[in-house]
Amino acid sequence: MNVPPELADHGKDTMATDYDAPRKTEEELQEDSLEELKSRRNDKASGQVDEDEVEAAEAFELPGADLSHEELTVRVLPRQPDEFTCAGCFLVKHRSQIAVVRDGKEFCVDCL
Repeated sequence: MNVPPELADHGKDTMATDYDAPRKTEEELQEDSLEELKSRRNDKASGQVDEDEVEAAEAFELPGADLSHEELTVRVLPRQPDEFTCAGCFLVKHRSQIAVVRDGKEFCVDCL
């Protein structure tokens, strides 16, 4: 198979492209000196983000946290006559979702 010369070494010695990185103009690319680029590559702390651990921890909700001061803002309705409780997943679903009845227990289409 004949491969055009411009594609012959396609993929060799190429680096991945970060498409989310801001684009640089030709002038900005020429301004980056080789020494500057080498120093950035060797700087081990350049990729780290300075973040206050205490501030980051305050944003997380811990499981089992005391939520007794919170008020329920969702109106909960009892099961309607056209609904059933699936014996597999125990979710309340519309009667059109019944897939099978086994031993008097109704199962939804998702639990088959």
